[in-house]
Amino acid sequence: MSKTATITIGVVLAALVVASFSVYTVAQWQKAILFRLGEVVKTDVKPGIHFKLPFVNNVMKFDGRILTLDMEPERFLTSEKKNVIVDSFVEWRIADAKTYYTKVLGDELQARQRIEQLIKDRMRSEFGKRTINEVVSGERAQIMSILTKSANKAAQQLGIQIVDVRIKRIDLPDAVSSSVYRRMEAERERVAKEFRSRGAEAAERIRADADRQREVILAEAYRDAEAIRGEGDARAAEIYAKAYKKNPQFYSFYRSLQAYRKTFNSKNDLLVLEPDTEFFNFFNHAKGAR
Repeated sequence: MSKTATITIGVVLAALVVASFSVYTVAQWQKAILFRLGEVVKTDVKPGIHFKLPFVNNVMKFDGRILTLDMEPERFLTSEKKNVIVDSFVEWRIADAKTYYTKVLGDELQARQRIEQLIKDRMRSEFGKRTINEVVSGERAQIMSILTKSANKAAQQLGIQIVDVRIKRIDLPDAVSSSVYRRMEAERERVAKEFRSRGAEAAERIRADADRQREVILAEAYRDAEAIRGEGDARAAEIYAKAYKKNPQFYSFYRSLQAYRKTFNSKNDLLVLEPDTEFFNFFNHAKGAR
């Protein structure tokens, strides 16, 4: 190979090397900062292919997507001076690449530590204002909203946006759990007794009303039965009277037979009377008269 060809190849290779150092790309999900001799000259670098001066300019890229910080469970005191163990996570993203680089040197680990400290400080404040019942169930959504707004305002100084703060779970230490469980059990027992008392009162009221209605129904039925019986007896007496008027002797004979039947119903019956009493008229005289 001639000396000229060697020089040409060397020049081409050198040009390729220079070109490779002159071109850089920024992905859609990245944020980039362009430096010139260590000084920030551009922070709003758009996604795509860009050019720079080799050995003069350099580029630093950051992940611009929403990142998740899964925080270690931490103990906090409530207003009752009771410990709760809070497990939470934070969603965050880089809002201002220049500020982010200036405050944490573009180090994601350092950024996570700063965010975690911000969240813990604010959680300590919010949990300290509330009781266990409020933080466990009553005001959890409100706490997360307050934490998100407050932490986001503070994180802006780091060039970071706090998208959301979420509390995954709130646990109680064993001693506190037992105390809370006993208190909840006592409260549920009190409510149960109250419901039972109301039920017993309602049952007594219903039972008393049913007894009253029963007595009213029986009284009305007895009244109606007596009225019907009275009407029947009156009707029977009227029929008997009419029959007696038609044939008094036969009616007297018939009534005497009924009396004999009822009197001598059993062989063991014993009747002590004078033989000439009116009861034995039809025994002594065929016509029932003396």
